[in-house]
Amino acid sequence: MDDVAHRRLKKNGYVLEQLYSPLTVQTTPEHEELKAIARNCITRHHSHHYFGFAETQWKLFNKERPRRVKPLLYVFRVLLTGIHLMRTGEVEANLVRLNEAFRLPYIDDLIARKLAGPEQSVLEEADGAFHLGEYERLRTVLEEAYQQSRLPETTAAREALNDLLVRLRLRKLTGE
Repeated sequence: MDDVAHRRLKKNGYVLEQLYSPLTVQTTPEHEELKAIARNCITRHHSHHYFGFAETQWKLFNKERPRRVKPLLYVFRVLLTGIHLMRTGEVEANLVRLNEAFRLPYIDDLIARKLAGPEQSVLEEADGAFHLGEYERLRTVLEEAYQQSRLPETTAAREALNDLLVRLRLRKLTGE
């Protein structure tokens, strides 16, 4: 069995975010089928992707001098996406929509600063302690969401993914 499609979806939040992105230029029935199958690929273990990704992004943000708003927004987007996924089983990577549910006032302020231009997108050093506290708090919330998640431990979609992949490859081989 070719396991590539399964491995691509297994615990990989980035792949899920791309698959479910509303920014799609062109779609196919097979894309829609893959999206339906992928719902059964979402497990509690996707939280590990978001923990690791947030940590990497935080380290990059923390090295920067001066620190900028955009990388910080990315850190918060990753954490909120992971929390939302653990709580709902739905992939939502749009920070504005995520914050409609989370209602973190500093997110709206940071977005406004980013949109205001480069001169407004540099953070004050004094803000570092606040943002570190929020980063750590949201990591704790993600851990709690993981612990309380009703998402399955393992994927139930291995066979369906394999069937789709085989059909697509056969279609390509036969020129249909």
